[in-house]
Amino acid sequence: MTAAIPDEQKAEASGPLAISAAGTHLRVPELDGWRATSILLVLAGHLLPLGPHALGLNNQAALMGMSLFFAISGFLIVRFLAEGMPVPAFAARRLSRILPLSWTAMAAVYVMSDAGAGKLVANLLFYANLPPARLMHGGEHLWSLCVEVQFYAVAAALALLPRRRGLYLVTLLGLLVTALRVQAGEPISIITWHRVDEILAGGTIALVYCGWYGVGAQALLRRTPVAVAVAAWLLCSHPASGPLLYIRPYAAALVIGTSLQGVAGLPGRLLTSRPMAYIAEISYALYVIHGILTVTWLGSGPRLEKYAKRPLLFAATFALAHLSTRYFERPFVRLGRRITSSPKRVSPQPESI
Repeated sequence: MTAAIPDEQKAEASGPLAISAAGTHLRVPELDGWRATSILLVLAGHLLPLGPHALGLNNQAALMGMSLFFAISGFLIVRFLAEGMPVPAFAARRLSRILPLSWTAMAAVYVMSDAGAGKLVANLLFYANLPPARLMHGGEHLWSLCVEVQFYAVAAALALLPRRRGLYLVTLLGLLVTALRVQAGEPISIITWHRVDEILAGGTIALVYCGWYGVGAQALLRRTPVAVAVAAWLLCSHPASGPLLYIRPYAAALVIGTSLQGVAGLPGRLLTSRPMAYIAEISYALYVIHGILTVTWLGSGPRLEKYAKRPLLFAATFALAHLSTRYFERPFVRLGRRITSSPKRVSPQPESI
C-alpha cells in the first residue's frame, strides 16, 4: 500500500503521509489521487458545461470535489495532532502553507474589485464567509479557506487539552454541525457552522485510523468496500438528493477511510499514477487561482465565446499553479518546517488543501 520516503527533500514535496507505529514516515499515494480527483471535480463543476443545467451535474461535481477536499484536510490535520505534533509547530506549518498564496490572492482580488477595506480585512482574517458574507468579486470561492482556517483554530485548541483527549470532540462537533444543518434546512452552505462537518467527518476517520475508537472500528473501516463508499458519495452529492445531502460529509470521509488500505485494480493504478500525484501537489494553487482567472478576460464573454476560451483558461491556471507551488509557496513551506523541526526528529507536514 505504501512506499517509504527516502529523505526529507522527498517528504517536503510529497502529499499525504502515513506514520507507522514505529514512527516511520510513509506515504499513502491513494490520498494523492483522491486529492487530485477533488480539485479536478471542482474545476469541472466551475468551468465546464457538464450537461443541461436541469441535470445539476455541475453542482454535483463541485459538491463532490469540495466534500472530498475537506474530508482529506480533516483526516490529515486531526491525524497529525492525534499522533503528537506539537501545537505551535502545527500552527506555524499550517500558516506557512496557507497564508502566502491566500493573502497574495486576496490582495490581487482587492485591487481588481471595488471592495472596501472592511471586506479585505474580513478575507485576510478568514471570517469573510460568516454572515453577513464579505467575499470579494473574484474571490467568492475563498470561503472554503475561511472554513479551513477556522477549523485549524478549533483543532489546535482541542489538542491543547490534557493528553489531547479534546480531539474526541471532533466527532461530537461534526454531528452537532450536521444537526444544525438539518434544523436550519441547509444541505449546502458556505457558513462554517453549516459546512465544517465535512472536515470534522474526515477528522473522525483519522481518529478511527489512529485507533482512538478501538480495533473494532478500525476493522469495520477496513472491511467496508471502497466501491460502496464511492457509490454513497455519488448518491449524497447531487443537489436533488434531498435529505441524503446531509450525510454527504460522512460519505466523502468514508471514501478516504476505505482507501487507506489501498485501492485495487485500475482505479488504484489511476489514483497512484504520477499525473495524479502532480495534480495533487499543485491542487491548492489550482483552487485559489482558477476562481480569480474566471473574472478576467479569460473567463469573460457570451457563453460560446467564454467556453471557446476555456482551454486558455485551463492552461493559464495550471501554468500559474505550477509556478506558484514550486517557486512561491514551497520556500515558505520549507521555512515553516525548518523553524519548527526538532534536531532529533523531523515530522513532515502534509501539504493540505
